[in-house]
Amino acid sequence: MLTISERLGHYHGDADDTITLDFDTRQKARIKVTTDKGEPVGIFIARGKPLRVGEHLRSECGKVIKVIGALEAVTTASTDDWHTFSKVCYHLGNRHTRLQVGERWLRFKPDHVLSELVQRYHLSVSDAPAVFDPESGAYQSGEHHHHHD
Repeated sequence: MLTISERLGHYHGDADDTITLDFDTRQKARIKVTTDKGEPVGIFIARGKPLRVGEHLRSECGKVIKVIGALEAVTTASTDDWHTFSKVCYHLGNRHTRLQVGERWLRFKPDHVLSELVQRYHLSVSDAPAVFDPESGAYQSGEHHHHHD
């Protein structure tokens, strides 16, 4: 089993393998998973700083593993109207829900109350599975890499 405890931050080399993880798994500091090539891995990182999509890790034997976001159940809502979009972001922010925010689109875990709210503002809604990589929060340190769909 590969053992990983080192995060590489900005890494520009090639990865030896990848691990595809959903949002909830990326939040854990102690994870046992299998790489996408089938190798067992134990990840032991500091608590409080979740794994990020696109991040690279190094195993004790020197292998570099890239973190990939898994497709998962999400709701993606979008609009062409910036004013409406900002209102919806405000209301969802008041609910303290995790949001992934793009350019006039946002994504959240499935929730019928939140879906009703965005539909009330006439946003287009899709329940197609997607990678969920929400904002980390205003008071958490570290970089957030924005992904465009």
